[in-house]
Amino acid sequence: MHKPLSALLALLCALPLAAQDRADVEQLQKFARVYRYLTELYVDDEDMAPVVEGAIAGMLERLDPHSAYLTAEEMRSVRESIDGEFSGIGVEFNVLRDTIIVVNTVAGGPAERAGMWANDRIVRIDTTEAVGFTRADVPKHLRGKTGTKVALEVVRHGVPERLRFTLVRDRIPLNTVDAAYRVSDSVGYIKVNRFGQTTMAEFGEAYRKLGRPGALILDLQGNGGGLLDQAIGMAGFFLPRGAVVVSTEGRAVPPTDFETQSPGEDTAGRLVVLIDEASASASEIVAGAVQDWDRGIVVGRPSFGKGLVQRQIGLPDGSAVRLTVARYHTPSGRVIQRPYEKGNRREYYLDHLRRYDDRTRDSLDAGAPAYRTLRTGRTVYGGGGIRPDVVVAPDTAGYSDYYARLIRQGVVADFVNDWLDRARDSLSRRYADFEAFDAGFVPSDSLLGRLTAEGERRGVAFDAAGFAASASVVRIQLKALAAQRMFGPAAYFRVVNPSLNAAYIRATEILADWRRRGEPLLEGKN
Repeated sequence: MHKPLSALLALLCALPLAAQDRADVEQLQKFARVYRYLTELYVDDEDMAPVVEGAIAGMLERLDPHSAYLTAEEMRSVRESIDGEFSGIGVEFNVLRDTIIVVNTVAGGPAERAGMWANDRIVRIDTTEAVGFTRADVPKHLRGKTGTKVALEVVRHGVPERLRFTLVRDRIPLNTVDAAYRVSDSVGYIKVNRFGQTTMAEFGEAYRKLGRPGALILDLQGNGGGLLDQAIGMAGFFLPRGAVVVSTEGRAVPPTDFETQSPGEDTAGRLVVLIDEASASASEIVAGAVQDWDRGIVVGRPSFGKGLVQRQIGLPDGSAVRLTVARYHTPSGRVIQRPYEKGNRREYYLDHLRRYDDRTRDSLDAGAPAYRTLRTGRTVYGGGGIRPDVVVAPDTAGYSDYYARLIRQGVVADFVNDWLDRARDSLSRRYADFEAFDAGFVPSDSLLGRLTAEGERRGVAFDAAGFAASASVVRIQLKALAAQRMFGPAAYFRVVNPSLNAAYIRATEILADWRRRGEPLLEGKN
């Protein structure tokens, strides 16, 4: 029997026996006949593996928007993301103009230990000239089994000859906490990009390094979700023992309440959770629990509305199917999943964009089912996704088509890398740390002029009106990218948040005047 067909049969066998009634068997027999006709009669000798994979994917696409087939290669990436580590050399990289550029080195990783720097250009990997690589090509060459060696040749600005490094691959963490810093003496900020195996360990460490602040901004904007147990752990960080975080129910899944298992570490401090339209699944579980228990205020834009529980079933060839088996409910009973039409994924994602064209609170709540929170009984709304207590539309005043073209074509990122090659030493002498850089560095008009000239050289025609509209945003992005490359990933958010992140700005305002702006919201008085 061909392997692709055996994989499909294995999936059927994995189902409960009761599901394998006559109709199920007849449908499988139909598929097997078509498969046999293709292998025996089709005009060309065809590799059937991708044909069967396409058939499985097509079958699942007829269902809900989140049931899916994952190839063996996709599963390897998923496992790395969930496990929170992989084996490699420990660099964050970008590919600019066909060149691999080191953006940052992982602290304590092989690359940092060997003396590699941010902005180094990797031009040779073992015996392969690293020219014309795509982003997908790079990990295939840099990653490998722990303990194996990889030889690199690197070009560094100001050094006439190539530098040669021989690195021993090691386990490299995939951090899920992007940034943690003090906004003020009493307010902390933690940015979580996804929920992986190490999230709560990272989060707890970050929180304690901040000195257990009396107020916290938990940023889940752009966080697409991840592991349920980590989401429950994060909600439990702020809730008492025994509080329901989320409930699940499905045709083959009995109603189940997931409760916090230990006393929360921060059950009384001021708390604001930031979400947006890209916050999904595990992020929505955390935001929904915080909101339903009146533990904190949710600020930002309505979340994605992904509230379907997937069960991942592995197949013999390393691929897998993700089947939706239940739905998530928040503690107040709200369904997180927004409505969808089976088999119409395109409309599902288009509807997501349309829903947030008008982001005013009244328009969002119109016609939505109302629920009551569990402590104060204030009104919250269902209908799919988590609707913030304070809706903040994105500030688009500084954005223009001209700026968007500069970003899309990589002009800004390329320019910062090239400029830092020449300016890093002088900047490092002038600014000993991030605080000095943040207080003292302002991108000059001449630097912006060089950026626009580079844009013209790269085919982005200068637009005076667009530049005038976006000049302030361009300055901030230049400064933020430079800070990231000089002082690490958190520095980027420390520059961008107070200037361009509208939800963050509103959160700081609420926390600064909690008695008048925070407490009334939690008591349902606003």
